[in-house]
Order: sequence, then structure tokens, then C-alpha cells
Amino acid sequence: MSGIDIRSVLPITVGGFFALSALSAAGQPVHSAVDHHFRVVTLVKGFDHPWSLAFLPDARMLVTERNAPALRLVREGRLDPRPIAGLPEVAVGGQGGLFDVVPHPRFAENRFVYLSYAARGAGGVGTELARAKLEGGRLEALQVLFRQIPKGTSGLHFGGRIVFDRAGYLYLTLGERGEKERAQRPDDHAGSVIRLHDDGRVPADNPFVGRTSWKPEKYTLGHRNLQGAALHPVSGMLWTHEHGPQGGDEVNVIRAGANYGWPVITYGVNYGTGTKIGEGTAKPGMAQPLHIWVPSIAPSGMAFYTGDRFPRWRGSLFVGALRERMLVRLALDGEKVTNEERLLKDVLGRIRDVRSGPDGYLYLLTDEPNGVLARLEPAS
Repeated sequence: MSGIDIRSVLPITVGGFFALSALSAAGQPVHSAVDHHFRVVTLVKGFDHPWSLAFLPDARMLVTERNAPALRLVREGRLDPRPIAGLPEVAVGGQGGLFDVVPHPRFAENRFVYLSYAARGAGGVGTELARAKLEGGRLEALQVLFRQIPKGTSGLHFGGRIVFDRAGYLYLTLGERGEKERAQRPDDHAGSVIRLHDDGRVPADNPFVGRTSWKPEKYTLGHRNLQGAALHPVSGMLWTHEHGPQGGDEVNVIRAGANYGWPVITYGVNYGTGTKIGEGTAKPGMAQPLHIWVPSIAPSGMAFYTGDRFPRWRGSLFVGALRERMLVRLALDGEKVTNEERLLKDVLGRIRDVRSGPDGYLYLLTDEPNGVLARLEPAS
């Protein structure tokens, strides 16, 4: 696949171009995609650069604010004015701050929520993982389960997405902190996906356990900055996307021990100069992406749609875009992307997170100083 522009073999439809735009009887815009008409309904305004959304079993929602930093509670469509107390100490600066929030798969029993965030330590700042029990409006019994080592002085590329798989293992994505050579180092957590038990222990079957100089938490390596991760609803495999440099954003399926190539191979080029990075676009022993974006869309957040409100979207992968200020739908046939549809271009702004809700709607967060929580609802 060396030198192939994956986009060139895919049809791309752009919702803002091909779609009809009408007004509903209530005066709300109706957007038309290939398979569905939908409205965008703003539920809550006023977040400070929201980063992540999570659903609790009682229909409440948790939202992280990266810069505040704060963990907020949304109940019955209303934002609780009081942030949840008891956060760990978060380092805010550059792209760093409070990142993901994910409830434990058995949250109804144990009340655990998991947080990823930037934190200071010896040598600078790095991504950390903590869990605590959500009791009323406070986090109790907080434990730090993982600290990225070594830390770094850059304000870039923290990663920070958390996903549980069906067996209860926890995955955390880590950027290479703007120092690309770190992504290939076995003794460095940066630029990797790590895999842990839910209490922070290292699984005995992690691919690099027992190998000299390798960090045992590492599950994969060779990543630039992964800000989207989701479990495939059929295969149960972890899918991720990551930012390329100038071009070369990627969608990948995560497999134990795989090397995803950065910065040895990439479909992107150096900022400004447009010069080549590494050895090209392919190399034996390094995984190829399922899909790329050239030029970059700056992907962030992703979800497989699993609801029934939009039946013809079921199984599609939705990706938010920061730079291109839109929502992307990828139609899939197994691990093959068959079509890319671009929706909501410049309608909401920078889309930071995407979630398929338990009520069948699709939820979005925008990365703005006055960020919003919105959802897509079907329209006739």
C-alpha cells in the first residue's frame, strides 16, 4: 500500500454540499444526510472547553472541562452549577488538562469513575489515570492507577482516551508529547496504547511483559497522538484514530504488540516545509491504517453508532473534527471503510467528543470557550 492515497478509492459525500437544508415547522434547521434527515438540538451551553462525555445508569451525564479543570454533572437536561469535588491535581497548559471520564462497566455496583488528565511530576508533565467513587457531588477514595514515565516539558500530544473492553481490561491512549522519537522507544510510555486491569495492575499477557527494557503496560507503540478510541460493537476490537502531522490522520484497529509506525512511516509531512518524515508510508513489520485523511481534519472523539433512532447508520463510525469543524461518518464493511460522509460543516464548531447514547441518539461536545452539549435527533 506504499504511496496509495486511501481516500482516492472511496466515495465522499459532504452533508453541507449535497444535503438539502430546510426549516422544520418549529423553525429548527433540518439537515439531510445520505440515509437520514436529522436536527441538531443544543441541550446545554456554557462549558469551558469540554473534552469528554459519559452516561451514568440513572440517565445523568458527566462532562469534563479541560481548562477549568472541572467534572460537571448534567441532570435532566440541566447543568449542575456546582462542579464535582475531589478531582486529582491537574496540570493545565498547552493541550494539557482534564481529559476523559469513563464509568466502570459495573458502576451501578461499585460507583467507580475513571479520569485521565495531565499531571506534574519529576521531569515535567505527563498523562495519568485515576479512579474514584462518585458519591453525591464528590469523588471519594481517589487512587492514581498509572503515571506516564518519563514526563516531558512539551505542552503537546497527551492522548487521554479511556476504553474498557468486554473482558474488563482498561485501555488508555498516550501521545508522544511532541517528541516523535519517543513513540518507538520500548522503555517509554509515550506514543503507545497501554492496557491494565481495572485496578491498575499489569495483565500477565500484555505483549511486552518480561521483555528487557520494555514498559510492561505497553500494548502497542508507534502512535503520534490518539484522541479517539472506541470498542467495535461486533468484533469487540479496540479502534482508534490519531492526529497526523500536516496530513496523515489515521484510523487503526489495535492489535497486541503491533507497531503503528510513527515517525518511521506516515502519510503526513512536516509542517510548513512539506518535507518527508521518516522512510515513507510503509515498512515491513509496521501496521497500515484502515483510513487516512490528507489534508488533516484533526480528528477528536469517535463512536460506533449502536442505537435504533437512525437505523441505517447502525454500525457506522462517527468521528469529530476540530480543524474542519464537522462530523464525519464512515460506513464500514468489516474492517474496510466503504464511504465517508461529511456532516455539519461549520454548524457547531470544533467537535471534540462523539458518543452513541443509551437512548439511541448521537451526542456531541464542542471544544469552545462556550462549549455545548448537543444531540442529533431524527427528523421527518
